[in-house]
Parts: sequence; C-alpha cells; structure tokens
Amino acid sequence: MSWKKEVDELGQRRAMAEKMGGEEKVARQHGRGKMDARARLAAIVDPGSFREIGKIAGRGSYGPDGELEDLAASNFIFGRANIDGRPVVASADDFTVRGGAADAALHRKFVQCEAMAHEYRLPLIRMIDGTGGGGSVKTLEDMGYTYIPHVPGWHEIIANLDTVPVVALALGPTAGLGAARVVASHYSVMVRGLSQLFAAGPAVAAAIGDTLDREELGGTDVHTRNGVVDDEVASEAEAFAAARRFLSYLPSSIHERAARTECRDPVGRREEALLSVVPREAKMVYSMRRIADAVFDQGSFFEMGARWGRAVITAFARLDGYPVAVLASDPSYLGGSWDAKTSEKAERFVKMADQFRLPIVHLVDNPGFMIGGEAERTGTIRYGVQAMNAIYRATVPLASLVVRRAYGIAGSAMSNAERFQYRFAWPSGDWGSLPIEGGVEVAYKSELEAAEDPAAHLEAIRERLNRVRSPFRTAEKYGVEDIIDPRDTRPLLCEFAELAWRVLK
Repeated sequence: MSWKKEVDELGQRRAMAEKMGGEEKVARQHGRGKMDARARLAAIVDPGSFREIGKIAGRGSYGPDGELEDLAASNFIFGRANIDGRPVVASADDFTVRGGAADAALHRKFVQCEAMAHEYRLPLIRMIDGTGGGGSVKTLEDMGYTYIPHVPGWHEIIANLDTVPVVALALGPTAGLGAARVVASHYSVMVRGLSQLFAAGPAVAAAIGDTLDREELGGTDVHTRNGVVDDEVASEAEAFAAARRFLSYLPSSIHERAARTECRDPVGRREEALLSVVPREAKMVYSMRRIADAVFDQGSFFEMGARWGRAVITAFARLDGYPVAVLASDPSYLGGSWDAKTSEKAERFVKMADQFRLPIVHLVDNPGFMIGGEAERTGTIRYGVQAMNAIYRATVPLASLVVRRAYGIAGSAMSNAERFQYRFAWPSGDWGSLPIEGGVEVAYKSELEAAEDPAAHLEAIRERLNRVRSPFRTAEKYGVEDIIDPRDTRPLLCEFAELAWRVLK
C-alpha cells in the first residue's frame, strides 16, 4: 500500500530537470562566461530560501512500455524565495534549453509566475537570457501553420508594473519577447560584454541593410545611453547586488510602506565642506553627487540611470533610515539644463516614486529647458512639460532645496507651487524667469544703443541687477520660504523625512 515507487519517480524527474539542457550545453554556457539559470537563482536570493514551483514541468520521452526515459525540462524556472528576509518571486530563463526561446517553455508556467507576484503582492525578479517569443522560422514548418502573434500573460506583466517592484536583469542576448520583458520593469540592468538587447538580432537587422555585430546593435553602450535600460555592471554578481539593493528601498507592493532601517549616521551631522561647495563664479561647475553624499545617510545613495538623461540625477537614499527618492540637477552636464531625455528620465522616476509612496527630495540647480535647434527638433518642451506634470500630479510629500539656479518653466517644475512648499534655498540661490546673463542685452537694447559707452553702460546695468537678484530680496517678499546655512541641510531634510512618513498612507 506504499507510494514509494511514485515518490522515487518524482525524485528521478527532479534530478532530470536539474540537468537543464544537458552537460554539454551547460558547459557551453559556462564557457561563455555565463552562470547557468539554477546557479543564478541560488546566487541572487537568500541562501537556501528558493522553493521552485513546477520543477518537473517539461517534455517527457517514454519507452514502448510507457516508462519514462528522459525529461526535457522547461527553460523557464521560477519560485518563491527571500531577499534580505523578505519574500519575492524569482525567475530565470535557461539558455541551455533551446537558447531560452519561448517555444521551449510552457506558457502557463510563465503566466503563473507573473500572476503569483501580482496576487500575493511580491516583488518580481526576472533574469532574462533568451532569444525571443516564437522560436525560429523553422518552428512554423514543424507546426504546419502560422498564427497572429500574441503574448500569453502580458496583462499580468502590466498588472505587476502597476502594483509591485519589478527588476529585470539581461544576462545574455535578449531579443523580441526577451527584450520586451527587460523593458517592462521598474529597474533594468545589463552586464557589459555579456548582455545585448534588440528587437531583432544582427542577422535579421542585416536583411534591412544594417550590418552590425551584437555590441554595435544592442550592447550596453547603446541601451544605457538611450534610456532603454537603467544601468550596466561589470559582472553577474554586481547585477545581483544591484537588484537586491534596488529592492531594499521599496515596499513589497503599493499596498505597503517601504521599511525604515537602523541609522547610525547622526541626524545633526553638519558638513563644513557644504559652505564652499558651490563656486561664487556662476559659470563654474561643482559636484551635486558630493552634496548628496554629504546630506543623506552615509552610504545610502543609490543612483540609477546615470548614463542617460544626464542633466538630472535619479537615486534612492535614506534620511535617518527613512527611504526617499532623490531628483537632483547635475550642473556638470549641459549646465543642468533639461533636454528631452533628461525630462523623460525625471518624469519616469517621479512617477515611480509616487507609485511606491516614497517622499521626494529635489536638489535644484536648473537654468531652464535646453534651447537651440537640437532641443526643438527633439521636442524638449513637450517632454519637459510632461516632467512638470508628473511633479504636479505626485501626491507624496516633496521637499526641494534650491542649491543654485531655478530659471524659467523648468525652474518652476521643481515642486508643486499649489501645495505647501517644503522648500529651502542656499545663499547661492539664483532665480528668475530668465537668466540675467542672457537677457540684459535684449531687455536694454535701445538703452545700450543710445549709450556713449555701451560696454560700460552694460556693466553698470549688470551691477544694479546683481543687487536686485540677491536671494535675501526674494526672502523679504516670502518668495522663498527659508534661506539656510548649507551646513544645516541634513538636519532639516531629516526633519522633513520624519514628517513625510507620518502622513504617508
């Protein structure tokens, strides 16, 4: 009356599944410098926490007596695991089985992975290493018919984007559906030299006259600069660490709040270097990242998307242990002016912060939207207004710190002026509808033309205007709420974080 025979067969099937594509193909995977799918899953989650779901799903082959001879496992592996003690859904494509192509997978298994993350409100990790959705053209001959394409379970992918943090790691060549699954995430990473991403690979691109190798067509230098992928790293281990760190700032779903962590960095820490970090010469640049490192909890600053939309820095950080989203100007690129890509990046990040209920800290040094022919051709004003709309629509608390410039429409996009302005400015603040340096000649054109010494007259006008542009004059009229000693920035932002987390739902 024992079921030992069936239990033994279960063990046999599990052992067959663990062989993946077989010794030769697994060795070939390792020979390319790539980890296999099971090793990746073990490496990214807490040790011993992964429980696989649907392990023995695949295609069995049977002898004439009906006995199992072999099992070709599905090339999609997923299960429940922990990251830093918190439950997640983790998945990995197995490139050793049909190159990770979806025609070697079981579609229901893929859909169930996405559905589990959504229904149980769990962060989702996708490790993608596959050639696409429908296999090769040769598959059609085997099937004997063709079809109008569809993606099973795409509605679950959309549902996850709306409710839980989704991380996608491109860990090899990813094309078609694989590429789409990378992009349909909140945070995506490629490994330099190992990962490529394309709508269709080099052979297909060559058919339309684009003869490019994998790196030229879809390497990290392409996609981390155009905003398709957020970050590049040097190894798979770094990709796993980045994924874990990203998730550490976010709640498990939109139905929870992110976790506060223990903080040993004193709230009252005052950095003397902040008193002189901004140059008195308006055209000189400085490091906004240096300011961020000084005011946020030490070691907590986690930047994403550093290689695209570079006039704005997007990052997570902590203030007295409270996680916050950071939007910061970068005056070392385009002088901090927002071009189309910068605006797109800011919009996406603000929307994500609002979605997952993270307070926003905006460090401002923005001379305006980028101007000129290229800016007009790329639609900068449209993307800029969309970024401004995202900031105005955000419902989470937002604190802004005007470090230096805030000019024009872009300057007004630093916060929602219709709400309480939790805002500070440094004495280096410089603002207005138009930078004085660029508008004097236009505004005083007739006066300068009539002057005996136009150059001297221009200098006199500038001297008068420079007295008016003092930030203290603005504060007199309550045009800015508070001008602060730069050394007080951290204590004041920590106070904001505590108040913000009191009102977050």
